Amino acid sequence: MDWGMANRLSRIIQPDGHTLIMPVDHGYFQGPTRKLEQPRKTLEPIMPYCDALFITRGVLRSSVDPENAKPIVLRVSGGTSVVGKDLANEGLTTSIEEAIRLNVSAIGLSIFIGTDYEKDSLLNLAKLADDGEKYGIPVMAVTAVGKELEKRDARYLALASRIAAELGARVVKTYWCENFAKVVTGCPVPVIMAGGPKVDTELQVFEFVYDGMQNGAIGVNLGRNIWQNPFPTAMIKGIRSIIHENATPKQAQEIYDGEKAKAS
Repeated sequence: MDWGMANRLSRIIQPDGHTLIMPVDHGYFQGPTRKLEQPRKTLEPIMPYCDALFITRGVLRSSVDPENAKPIVLRVSGGTSVVGKDLANEGLTTSIEEAIRLNVSAIGLSIFIGTDYEKDSLLNLAKLADDGEKYGIPVMAVTAVGKELEKRDARYLALASRIAAELGARVVKTYWCENFAKVVTGCPVPVIMAGGPKVDTELQVFEFVYDGMQNGAIGVNLGRNIWQNPFPTAMIKGIRSIIHENATPKQAQEIYDGEKAKAS
């Protein structure tokens, strides 16, 4: 691996081989998402506890101080919205020159396997991987499922993750699912967990994060499970303990409860 590529990956993936990436890119298709209406206000208390940010160029420039930033994974795909016809119809929205100008550590885009726009999104990935390899910038592919949440099973996610790796993604972000080991085993590049199933308690979040880590994920890329929580700093500290300290769900819950009590 070229020095520049390895150096950028090392900014995101910590010496223990794990990472906690904070995504705040939801507005690129959802608009002012709940609890993310003011990105700077949301980020400031929790940014010290993440290892990198997944963010668009607009919010990066407007809401993150360059003197106090984390490594950046730049969202470079888009072109659709929740009120449009099909979330899968994305294109590349940001050039490689812009990524270089912003001094990012990685670039990320979504792919939509099994949709009418499968080929388009995969060719987007191939083009981005070419550019990334040329300039030493790793690509993170996100196995998006649009509104079709029933696709979050191991067979589908293993297929999508493997295709992403085959086309040149250096890292794959995919959803946690039952039998998550099947997804990781079939993917020859590091796998990072996105959200899991809809859950009602913090402990359930800690449980699926722990399961994913035990089954080969190198970390998480969780947003709403953290910053939509009533106590986001407590939540990110609990998740961080699983990622970097091998804490159990019960231990993470104890950290959450302790931080919550301090904040109350």
